[in-house]
Amino acid sequence: MGEISNSTGTEAVAASAMQPEEAGAGEEAESQPLYRIERPVYDEAFISSQLLNRKDNSTTLGQRLAQQLRCSSKRAKAAALTFLPILTWLPSYPVKQYLFSDVVSGLSTGVVQLPQGLAYAMLAAVPPVYGLYSSFYPVLLYTFFGTSRHISVGTFAVISLMIGAVAVREAPDSMFYVLPANGSNVSAVLDVEARDARRVQVAVVLTTLVGIIQLALGLLRFGFVAIYLTEPLVRGFTTAAAVHVVVSQLKYLLGVKTQRFSGPLAAIYSATAVLSHIASTNVPTVIMGLVCIVFLYAVKDLNQRFKKKLPIPIPGEIIVVIVSTGVSYGLSLSEDYKVEVVGKIPTGLLPPTAPEFSLLPSLVTDSFAVAIVGFSMGISLAKTFALKHGYSVDGNQELIALGLCNFISSFFQTFAITCSMSRSLVQESTGGKTQIAGLLASLMVLLVVVAIGFVFQPLPQTALAAIIMVNLLGMFKQFADIPALWRTSKIELAIWLVAFVASVLLGLDYGLLVAISFAILSVIYRTQRPKSAILGHVPGTGLYCDVDEYEEAAEYEGIKIFYSNASVYFVNSDLYVSALKQKVILAVYVYLIWFQDKQQEVSHEVLSYEAAAEAHGNGQLGESGGGRSHSEEAVFLEPAVSAVHSIILDWTPCSFIDSVGAKAIKQVIKEYRAVDVQVVLAGCSRSLLCELDTLQFFSGVVSTSMVFPTIHDAVLWRLSPCEESGYAL
Repeated sequence: MGEISNSTGTEAVAASAMQPEEAGAGEEAESQPLYRIERPVYDEAFISSQLLNRKDNSTTLGQRLAQQLRCSSKRAKAAALTFLPILTWLPSYPVKQYLFSDVVSGLSTGVVQLPQGLAYAMLAAVPPVYGLYSSFYPVLLYTFFGTSRHISVGTFAVISLMIGAVAVREAPDSMFYVLPANGSNVSAVLDVEARDARRVQVAVVLTTLVGIIQLALGLLRFGFVAIYLTEPLVRGFTTAAAVHVVVSQLKYLLGVKTQRFSGPLAAIYSATAVLSHIASTNVPTVIMGLVCIVFLYAVKDLNQRFKKKLPIPIPGEIIVVIVSTGVSYGLSLSEDYKVEVVGKIPTGLLPPTAPEFSLLPSLVTDSFAVAIVGFSMGISLAKTFALKHGYSVDGNQELIALGLCNFISSFFQTFAITCSMSRSLVQESTGGKTQIAGLLASLMVLLVVVAIGFVFQPLPQTALAAIIMVNLLGMFKQFADIPALWRTSKIELAIWLVAFVASVLLGLDYGLLVAISFAILSVIYRTQRPKSAILGHVPGTGLYCDVDEYEEAAEYEGIKIFYSNASVYFVNSDLYVSALKQKVILAVYVYLIWFQDKQQEVSHEVLSYEAAAEAHGNGQLGESGGGRSHSEEAVFLEPAVSAVHSIILDWTPCSFIDSVGAKAIKQVIKEYRAVDVQVVLAGCSRSLLCELDTLQFFSGVVSTSMVFPTIHDAVLWRLSPCEESGYAL
């Protein structure tokens, strides 16, 4: 038992004493440790003057800056290891234990990365070879700068689609129709080469800006921005992105030629355009596409069913690419059956080129959206694998790594990247231990680019569309979130639905903005509707619980303990005050009903509700729930006695307060003091007390002696004048 006594010899009061027989839990209670402490009742005036002394932190701004900017070999080494995480694990890389696993994982991931790079370039509205570039440079760079050991960075469907929407908006087909030089009566033809070159410029500049934004956010330690993309928002958004992707791939699957749309209602326009051209469907294209879809779905199902027995997953995507390329070449599908193919894939890497920075002003908003979504996807998956394998990832360094990957790679004609869930699962499930696996996967892509890229020129686009669609099946399974969220959280369900509907109808950029705005509004809505309650004491403990919810919780007559699970600031200060007054008045009303019943029993005059309200808080009442003698009841029923003499505000959940909230609470204290009702505060954190002190809250009628560290202290303090009458906790 610990004892605390003050210098004035105040009698120690049992703040919380719990005996096994009081708890009434038999042998189970006897096995519980006892929590017993005797000390005086504390208020903030005593704590701040005699119990706690602040440390002397009187350093100047110049001293703090000098401390932060001071350089030493230790700090330089720490900075280097933070900026280049590869230095923390590569020198001690266990070759015998890890190398074979990383090689198998890297080869497995590479055979998936190659077809996905080709396919997702179609989503980004650029020629397929640029998907291969984006599957090499960023992956190579992430090996040095990333903190996750298991994610596979590179092309990703959602990010590619967002880039494609911007590229189509900035370089639509209508800008590139030209008249043939040999005749004025011939209709204009689309200059595909000029259009694609312009779209590549747009995608590259957008990627440069995305890299700058991510790099700046990482250096400014803004890794927390991903928390604003709550899980229901991300899942609703990615489900909508899957809808956009599937709609955009229908024309490739059916072999019809339609315009590519961007902006609000783009998905509807695209679906309408495909349906209007359904009569011109290319039958060989459809057959090959459907066969690829069925095969890929079967392979994925087999990989899932037998993942514990298979040493590595069956590489369905690369099989589809190789077989469909061979069939297309052998049967001359492009020439004889008009099946659209990938076309020219230049051999070798492009030299570094400066982006077309004149395009920057029109891409700022889009780049922020791509940067935040890309980081959110990456960090969420990185944290999942880190938790599973027992290591940590640094959100700020992940921002820096993705920023460098995008910024540096953009000079080599790549488009923005993030991590891919499907490839990351392959890399992790095949035994990948470090980013050596990712490095080997990127080298496989490099081999294709510099040596055998031309082999894939006959690859049908419908096969790539099939790869994209099947890889999105996991996203469509997120529709199962709807019934689950309906049962658990209606507000999160609303966020999911708003993110989905807004992104489908308005496009991914505006949809994301609407979804984030709605999510922030939902937070404000929750603070506007906090749960409030009157608390009562659980006998034999120091616990206080909602009297309407728990039978054991009993109030002390004359004392109302008000609880609200929200901070008090300008948004909800009026609601807080209204809830407080409503709860207290309701308590008085309930008391009056009981009061009138008792009066009728002893033939006393019945007080009206109005009279009780006017006499609000003039005396002290006996303890509820305990037995009373007839004389005690006679004293209790004296007309001069009111229902409440003390109100305790439980501020344990309150994390901050502003000037509006402080003024509102101070006004409440004044109003109740005018009718002899004492309002005190309990459970304030030290940071909240500092805010109150800064706001000059403790002045006039309010002093620090009205603030108590716990509800128990406040109750004991209000009961202390009546201790001789039998008050006990």
